[in-house]
Amino acid sequence: MPGTLYLVATPIGNLKDISQRALETLQSVDLIACEDTRHTAKLLNAYGLKKKLVSYHEHNEASRAVELSKRLAAGESIALVSDAGTPAISDPGTRMINEARTAGVPIVSIPGPVAFVNAAIISGLPTNSLFFGGFLPSRKGERRKALQSAAAIPATLIFYESPHRLGKSLADCADILGCRNAAVVRELTKLHEEVVTGTLHELFEKYSSAGPKGEVVLVIAGDGGAMVEVHKGSTLVERVKELELSGVERKAALKKAAKEFGLSRSEAYRQLQSEPSRK
Repeated sequence: MPGTLYLVATPIGNLKDISQRALETLQSVDLIACEDTRHTAKLLNAYGLKKKLVSYHEHNEASRAVELSKRLAAGESIALVSDAGTPAISDPGTRMINEARTAGVPIVSIPGPVAFVNAAIISGLPTNSLFFGGFLPSRKGERRKALQSAAAIPATLIFYESPHRLGKSLADCADILGCRNAAVVRELTKLHEEVVTGTLHELFEKYSSAGPKGEVVLVIAGDGGAMVEVHKGSTLVERVKELELSGVERKAALKKAAKEFGLSRSEAYRQLQSEPSRK
């Protein structure tokens, strides 16, 4: 008889978040396949578990999935874990799952922590409908294209992002998605856990010069949900004129209007310059 492939969720930070069932499963299997054997060894050591570990990551996934599926078919039971959270959620695992299913191997999911779900519930944004987009593309053009595709989705948007790209991504989010409420969720379940909320423009202003440290999840209000109130019925140019007439200096008026319309200052300036009366 074939063995069983167990998909075991592990803590995303605090080691105490692992379930009793997950520990029992890790203890019972013949082998644990993990992204980084050193990282998983720390978890096992914390609970006094000693198991054979084998690496399974994005660089060896194709060959290792075939190898492990043969071992499963031969009767061994294997636990698949990622460094943090649930396997196959923006981590390797899908190929292994499909190989095992093709080989007729039973697959069992051992539920537990997943970063994007925890980020959604702590953000304070609507959770009745969620869209998880994984990691935003690192290249600007691809990232903007991905955001444009998600712009009309009527669900809270959730993306993973690296700290050093956060400012650039927030700039693109503000330009494409407009004046939406959002949250930057950092270091979930860890000592320096932090949730910073505001409009996309406000968050861009905060992180434009330097990104935060640690793991980051970006949560953004969906199309039509939890939007920031803007001056409906007026254009950006009209709003700038309105502010100037009220006594606000032109540069400050442009900055305030850009914030209200969810635009970067450069895009707001471009729109202001394109007004026929200013040519």
